[in-house]
Amino acid sequence: MKVPNVMIQTENSDSQLVPEPWQVQVRTWRGWIEHGLEFYSELGSESPEILTEAIKYSLLAPGKRIRPLLTLAACEMCGGAAETALPAACAIEMIHAYSLVHDDLPGMDNDDVRRGRPTCHIQYNHATAILVGDSLQALAFQVLSEAANPTTARAAIPGRQVGPMTVDVALRCVAELSRAAGPMGMAGGQQDDLLAERLPRCEASLERIHRRKTGALLATSLKMGGIVAGATTGELEKLWELGQDIGLAFQITDDLLDVTGTTQQVGKQTQKDSQNGKLTYPSLFGVDESHRKAQNLIRRAYESLDRYGNRAMILKGLARFILERQQ
Repeated sequence: MKVPNVMIQTENSDSQLVPEPWQVQVRTWRGWIEHGLEFYSELGSESPEILTEAIKYSLLAPGKRIRPLLTLAACEMCGGAAETALPAACAIEMIHAYSLVHDDLPGMDNDDVRRGRPTCHIQYNHATAILVGDSLQALAFQVLSEAANPTTARAAIPGRQVGPMTVDVALRCVAELSRAAGPMGMAGGQQDDLLAERLPRCEASLERIHRRKTGALLATSLKMGGIVAGATTGELEKLWELGQDIGLAFQITDDLLDVTGTTQQVGKQTQKDSQNGKLTYPSLFGVDESHRKAQNLIRRAYESLDRYGNRAMILKGLARFILERQQ
């Protein structure tokens, strides 16, 4: 599969590439997402000032917003209005941000730099970083729950009044997100990753780790978008499978960037996995074969999206970006 160069602009991007049509829509959606995250992180006087500041430092840091973009794209592809999925999109970004804060802690990956800035526990302190993660996890489910209550649902897009979700849709999203973030999903994958030396050094071990540590949230991003749009059970199953393939390709690319990228380019310390002898795709298969595996996963994702025709344009663009990203 020949994949053209693509870009998603972030606050740190200085690319001069002419955007493709899907990228123009993505820029609009990123604006919604950024506003929504800022809106939902205005916590009022009951939240200690230092905690609110640290939450915003972690949640609003310049990022690609891949997971919330996938949620909005899946919702629209399945026939829904993308803005109706914004609470779900913001909730999954909160879970992702909390996972990064906790992953960076000394007891986990022990990283000092994230997205080109000091990690939360370096900028503030260890205890505050733990509380930031705890708060973001709780806030994600608060946002989803309040999205179903007409008296508490709040517009998070300037100039647009987003109606409340139905209780059933909100409850299904809560169930999916909690499952993806918990011991059978992201947390379980992280635990296996910490104990990877006890697992056989083989592809099955890598997939066991990363289909939960990385893939679960990415797949749930798509599935929640489908739930908000009213997708059928069969469509939701296809979205989950698509998300698993995209998630695994994302992780392989992440492993490759640790080997081939620079700290300035990637925004975090590189070469760390190889220095620690960590089980990764490049360490097991080499750089070229790892890249081929990622290409094959994105090719399969493209094939599963073909049946949606032009409605899949944005998801295909995001899949291409995941394969070709440089940070």
